[in-house]
Amino acid sequence: MASNVRSPRALTSTARWAHADSKSAALFARAQGVLPGGNSRTTVYMAPYPPYAASGESCWVTDVEGDRRLDCLNNYTALIHGHAHPAIVEAATRRLAQGASFPMPTPEEIDLAALLCERLPSAERVRFTNSGSEAVMIALKGARAFTNRPKIAKFEGAYHGSYDYAEVSLASAPENWGSLAAPASTAYSRGTPPAVLEDVVVLPFNHTEHAVARIEREARHLAAVVVDPMPNRVGLVPARVDFLRALREVTRKHGIVLIFDEVISFRVGYHGAQGLFGVTPDMTTLGKIIGGGFPVGAVAGTAAVMAVFDPTRGGPPAAPHGGTFNANPVTMAAGLVAMRLLTPEAFARLDELGAKVRASLDDCFKQAGVPGRAAGLGSLFRLHPVDRELSDYRSTRTTPVESERLVRIVRRLMEHGVLMSITGLGCLSTPMGEAELEGLVETFAAVLEMERHR
Repeated sequence: MASNVRSPRALTSTARWAHADSKSAALFARAQGVLPGGNSRTTVYMAPYPPYAASGESCWVTDVEGDRRLDCLNNYTALIHGHAHPAIVEAATRRLAQGASFPMPTPEEIDLAALLCERLPSAERVRFTNSGSEAVMIALKGARAFTNRPKIAKFEGAYHGSYDYAEVSLASAPENWGSLAAPASTAYSRGTPPAVLEDVVVLPFNHTEHAVARIEREARHLAAVVVDPMPNRVGLVPARVDFLRALREVTRKHGIVLIFDEVISFRVGYHGAQGLFGVTPDMTTLGKIIGGGFPVGAVAGTAAVMAVFDPTRGGPPAAPHGGTFNANPVTMAAGLVAMRLLTPEAFARLDELGAKVRASLDDCFKQAGVPGRAAGLGSLFRLHPVDRELSDYRSTRTTPVESERLVRIVRRLMEHGVLMSITGLGCLSTPMGEAELEGLVETFAAVLEMERHR
């Protein structure tokens, strides 16, 4: 894949949103009067305000100014088939015409659950929710009910949704993160109850000996260990296979529920990250790609563990779980089509393109002499404004200077036709081909030239 540098003057400008008299500026001013900070998702904000989306088609998104960008974010990895895929639109439209939601189950949830059970090694039963965050909440609730233990363990820096327990030590800093052998439980949101911090044991990612030793010490209180096999907030650095195997062994030994958070990493292969790494957890949380672009989440697991949600055994289940929009039929219909389109061949093609893109982005950093590298697997990549080796949260955490450099790079990409997360997260979609990705690499090379000469 080409990485030849184009002159910055040859780049297409998509910066009209940043003008003071732009439609996006007007929308943001209006939004500030009704939404805190002008948004409903902290992740979509960028200073001083973001461009506003108008429409999407295939792998392109158009903002309200009429500027079009290559979408390398897919609504934070959810839209693996890009925007408005005809088969997904048709399925959702057809189901919507029959009714949007009901106070009864529908056949569609059985079909999607069956597909997930076929593909996911850990899935014997599935329960649907409405977001990845909610899936994690319900999985932790289920693990506590199954083990009758109060505490959970999670990994330093890992994101598992907007939930007090899952957010512990999400943004630890050198001044408060404690030792590597026993990372401190730190609050992400002000006002987090001390009891929450006491009930979350924090582990170091990819440090097998330290993690296993701490699990052993806390085992009698631990309901679950939750791990993302390739955590985005830990820089999309994949877990080592020996590390995951050790977690599987120690949790099985002590009757602790091992939960894989595959809300993002399920897109790395036909059988998810657990299939790729060959390690099977007790429960898996899912979201994003399984909904075909609609709000969705799911908890999958062994029949024994998932039985805590079963209301057919007389009396209330060990872990009651309801939700007005759980298994919404429109989402189920769209998700089923989206997942059926993700054949082994489709994954193989995305894997090949992803490997080429990551290699080309690395080459761009080297040619420009700008510190940086690309991490990730499959269709996922993440830019790191550093030259050091990346292995865990502490090695991927950026300094203020490094963070500023990454923000400049992503902002310039936004101004020249490429949409990525301000954190450096990027991903590919099935509509993308060699032409789109060569354009991405050429634009990236030109942006790095700007950075080199600033």
